[in-house]
Amino acid sequence: MKLDRRTQFFVFLVGVFVTSLVMGDILGGKLTEVTLLGRTQIVSVGMIPFPVTFLLTDLLNEFYGKKAARFVTLVGFFMALFTYVLILLSASLPWASLAREPGWTGMTEGAFQSVFLSSQRILLASMVAYLLGQFLDIGVFHLLKRLTHNRLLWLRATGSTLISQLIDTFVIQLLAWSGTLTGAKLLELVATGYTIKVFAAIGLTPLIYAGHVLVQRVLGFAPVLLDEHGDPLPEEQPLERENSAS
Repeated sequence: MKLDRRTQFFVFLVGVFVTSLVMGDILGGKLTEVTLLGRTQIVSVGMIPFPVTFLLTDLLNEFYGKKAARFVTLVGFFMALFTYVLILLSASLPWASLAREPGWTGMTEGAFQSVFLSSQRILLASMVAYLLGQFLDIGVFHLLKRLTHNRLLWLRATGSTLISQLIDTFVIQLLAWSGTLTGAKLLELVATGYTIKVFAAIGLTPLIYAGHVLVQRVLGFAPVLLDEHGDPLPEEQPLERENSAS
């Protein structure tokens, strides 16, 4: 099987996307404190990989279209679900007697449960929020792309992220921490998480433009253009597509 450059890049994007998504879910149980706008805020370290998914979603939307982006979203969801099943299966197996001995320095049953089983609620919450946020992101991205006639890349990239991640952040924090944290702490987590995502979305804008340049000039293929009805134009369209990134 011979893979052309476009297919190879698609596989690479999917691999990085799924890795970032699953690692964000696994790491999500750890809370840390950051100083943001002069205040110390509580935030989940699962936030670290998620800006990568923003960038990759925009690249998938731009160069492969809405159907491809939705397909990758579903692949990511089922891989997260697969991860959840594997963790449950691993937890159901009995521990070796060696690992229960007092001098054992490897992973213990308590450590395993704290690291993996305590994150199950967060993992489920993340999957629900992820589906809602991703499909909203894809829809808003393509709506803005159509309304701006394939121009203003920064607007559709940043705008779709800001809208979708507001819903994503609220849903995941509500499902993950409701009943565990007070209402004030929940709102603090939502506000902090969303603020970080806003800064991440704005900060990633130069990288999105850099990604466009890399894909178009180095890899040699152009973004998908939309007509006035939101349908993809034929791939034979002339390469004035570099102007669509401005």
